[in-house]
Amino acid sequence: MRDASSSRPLWLALLAVLAALATPAAVGTTTVSAQAPRLLDVLTSVGDRVRQYYGRAQSVMCNEKVTIQPINRGFSPEGFARVLEYDLRIEWEANVDGDSAPDARVVRELRRVNGRPPRARDFEACMDPKSVSPEPLELLLPQHRDEYLFSWMGPGKLKNQRTVMLDYRSRVRGKIEGSLKDDCVSISAPGYSKGRIWVDEATHDVLRIDEQLVSRLEYRLPRGKGSRYAGSEDTYIVERADSTIRYRRVAFHDPEETVLVPESIESLTVFGGSAASHRTTQVFSEYRRFLTTGRIVK
Repeated sequence: MRDASSSRPLWLALLAVLAALATPAAVGTTTVSAQAPRLLDVLTSVGDRVRQYYGRAQSVMCNEKVTIQPINRGFSPEGFARVLEYDLRIEWEANVDGDSAPDARVVRELRRVNGRPPRARDFEACMDPKSVSPEPLELLLPQHRDEYLFSWMGPGKLKNQRTVMLDYRSRVRGKIEGSLKDDCVSISAPGYSKGRIWVDEATHDVLRIDEQLVSRLEYRLPRGKGSRYAGSEDTYIVERADSTIRYRRVAFHDPEETVLVPESIESLTVFGGSAASHRTTQVFSEYRRFLTTGRIVK
């Protein structure tokens, strides 16, 4: 979607569609079967592991490198990628009953954009990760379980690791909403996704989360909020929104501790029409821990 006098693309940002990255999940009555007691036991154990992870993660920081690559209809790169570097940490407070208040949040501080210090216009750009966003594993905390349906999918393997697989989907779909600002259309569609979680069979740590749209989305901007770009549509179509989150174990020393942390997130978002589709890769590295004495331990 381009203006006749400009080569700038009209970007579409898809917000709150990926449930694992935005909203949580839970077991519903439609999943009750002979396997349901085992499913509930596993979910309880996984939720406990997530709370333990949040407790440790508050003292951990890492580097996040985000690469946003526009792609064409054949999924090949088109144009230049935008590369962002952040300091990243997790904020979470636990109540005495073990629940979180507030929910866990990912907090980012932008350090570099395409290899240079950020300028004022670089902050909160259309396709960039938000400076504060929900933490992916929230979907497995007890206070969110009534929002989704989980299904037991049996054993699986990841890199020769024995796992159990859980599928989930939203119990309720939220209202699709959108907004237009300059060259950016933001679309929010909570609950329009389904996913699969791989859980370590022995420890019940989450090793991987895959997610995709249940069906393609179509959104029409309200009258009076159409694009200022000549010849562009006011109806926007999201054909695909896939993501994969992978986790790995990192060893810390003094004191000795091994923590399961995010390794990478790969996302593919495909829009219909002439809007710019993109592939985003987030890589997490250089984990370090802050101790009460103020020392940093890698």
